[in-house]
Amino acid sequence: MTSPLSRSRSRRATSHIAVRVAHAVLGGLLAVGWLLLPVARAGADEVRDAPGRGGTSTGDLVLPLVAVLAAGALAAYSYARRTRRARTRTTPGGGTPHPVPFAELDRRAGRLLVEIDDCVRSSTEELGRAADRFGEGAVATCTKALVFARSELTASFRLWQRLDDTLTDDSLVRRQLLEEIVARCTEAGRRLDAEAPGFDLLRALERTLPAALESAEARFRELTARTPAAEATFTELRERYAPSASLSVAGNVEQAKDRLVFATTRLDRARQSLDRGEGARATAYLRAAEAAVDQADLFVAGIDRLASELSSATALLPGALRDADAELVAARGFPPVGALPGRITHAASAVADVRRDITGGVRPYDPLGALRRLADAGAPLLAEDRVPVDRAFLDPALLVARSVVALASDFVTTHRGAVGVEARTRLSEAERLLALAPRTLVDVRCADGLALEAQQLAERDVRAYGNPYAGPEGAGVGGAVLGGILLDDTPGAPAASFGGPRTRGRRDF
Repeated sequence: MTSPLSRSRSRRATSHIAVRVAHAVLGGLLAVGWLLLPVARAGADEVRDAPGRGGTSTGDLVLPLVAVLAAGALAAYSYARRTRRARTRTTPGGGTPHPVPFAELDRRAGRLLVEIDDCVRSSTEELGRAADRFGEGAVATCTKALVFARSELTASFRLWQRLDDTLTDDSLVRRQLLEEIVARCTEAGRRLDAEAPGFDLLRALERTLPAALESAEARFRELTARTPAAEATFTELRERYAPSASLSVAGNVEQAKDRLVFATTRLDRARQSLDRGEGARATAYLRAAEAAVDQADLFVAGIDRLASELSSATALLPGALRDADAELVAARGFPPVGALPGRITHAASAVADVRRDITGGVRPYDPLGALRRLADAGAPLLAEDRVPVDRAFLDPALLVARSVVALASDFVTTHRGAVGVEARTRLSEAERLLALAPRTLVDVRCADGLALEAQQLAERDVRAYGNPYAGPEGAGVGGAVLGGILLDDTPGAPAASFGGPRTRGRRDF
């Protein structure tokens, strides 16, 4: 692996060689001039001694001549160097004679986005565990690299979203956007790769390994005990609410159990390796087990979080309906210009439908879905600047958007071995919009829509991936590959670790 420092040294060395060559040329010319100077002066003295002679001597012209020759040589060298650089330039706008085909560049950018997103997710998980074990100060350098990589990744996803949204057919603009994505992702990966050796040195402190293994085993037991309760909670959600309310977590219990099966085998192997004194091997098994326990926790916590959000939505609905009614009354007080009357009528009808569903008591309903419908009811009024609909509809929309963004994020994290660039891009953009301050109803509703699209695209990718639970080793290996815990399903496959594309799959033994 070549570090950024050594690469910068090589670039500086190349420039220094060019400077030394120029100095050598100039020095050689001056040396020749110096050797010829006595001869020229002698000739000049003879000319001056001749009777009737005067004016400028030949010797007086030697140094100017040498200077002119030196300047010409340097100019020729600089011109040749600029020409060679222009011919070999590959950066945007460099005029390379053999540019990367657009289709290949598009594939490369999409592949890098997925790869760096996986690196950032794995590195975030690994770094969190290391910070808990060794303290924030011990991982400060790695944290800075991760913050930088995450920033470059977010900007790259933003650029990819622009590519999806743009209507321009300008191939040059699209090429420049793709090249910037490639450059940003490449630099993000390099920063993470550069910190991987230091992270390994920190993690290799074997005196902490027994305690870390005991902590992982305790967390495994605690999560194993929580899983039946989560299963009971899911059953209650299905009985209490409409099927759409709990559909997003329908497979969470089964997948949590699968990750825990994988964690069991890895923890056993880690314990056996530690007893044999194989610290590096034990660390590798422990890392995979910890990642599996983390994902099982996401599955279980996702059910509990959804139950809490549905309860909050149920409590929020009566007040949200009253606020919506008040806003509609206020809207009717404005002058009936343009499409405002029709929009008010449409919004009032949508609000009435929501009220009928939640008060009828005929069948269970989806509280989060009802809040989304309220937000949709206020959307047509946004075109009228005089109607302050944000006040009544923003809080319901915000609860819904946060819920679906969290669900989509958990799904991508726990299925990242199969999820492609489109779903990740929509999720990144939804997270960006949700983090804006101040938020508007337009931003929140857009985040909600993008997160829903991300969830659907991610589920499509997983369906296309096939059955992940038939790995050659069994014992949860297929699920671990689907979750990005293992990088492939071959025996002894490395677990994903802190680092960039070159180092995240390194073997520890």
